[in-house]
Amino acid sequence: MLRSIIFDMGGVMTEYDPAYFVGTLNLQEPGDGELLLKEIFRSEDWKLGDLGEIDEKELERRVFARIPERLHAPAHRLIFGWNEISRPVPGMAELARDLKAAGLGVYLLSNASVRQPEYWKAIPGSEYFDDTLVSAFYGCLKPSKEIFELALNRFSLKAEECLFVDDMKVNAEGAAAAGLMGYHFTGDADALRQAIRTLGVNV
Repeated sequence: MLRSIIFDMGGVMTEYDPAYFVGTLNLQEPGDGELLLKEIFRSEDWKLGDLGEIDEKELERRVFARIPERLHAPAHRLIFGWNEISRPVPGMAELARDLKAAGLGVYLLSNASVRQPEYWKAIPGSEYFDDTLVSAFYGCLKPSKEIFELALNRFSLKAEECLFVDDMKVNAEGAAAAGLMGYHFTGDADALRQAIRTLGVNV
């Protein structure tokens, strides 16, 4: 029986599209956008941030050392303000609200840095969540079995009673390997709502 939904954050509750974030900066030099994508979002340092091994200040220091000075200001904007550029995923705040009203537990499991608590409450729908687990505070990442077990323990949930929703298929598969039901989210809140209905929840 489905009793709880565990959501990812970026790509599920709020859009996570680094190319879009970079595109809002109106960069003038050809190749600058691709350089920022490579040195920030696609870098190993970004992953280290999600692991909690470095914070945004250290990430910025490392990125600044790899890019021209003219890109320092836009890099700062991306590192410390990508969440302000991001937009809520349509229909997801309403789904979280309806799940909560239906009596289900609503939780967050996200690969994110130590800065996540600073902006989480500004994301529409976050007010309906019972609890959160952010990778940087535990030193492990999805899709490892370890992080799903940590989440189940923290939230006091049974794996077989949980649906995990993530925009990355590998993470949904990781949840399934840990005994949860996994759902690969493609941006369609109505499709997710229908899938939840097929599991016996009237939302």
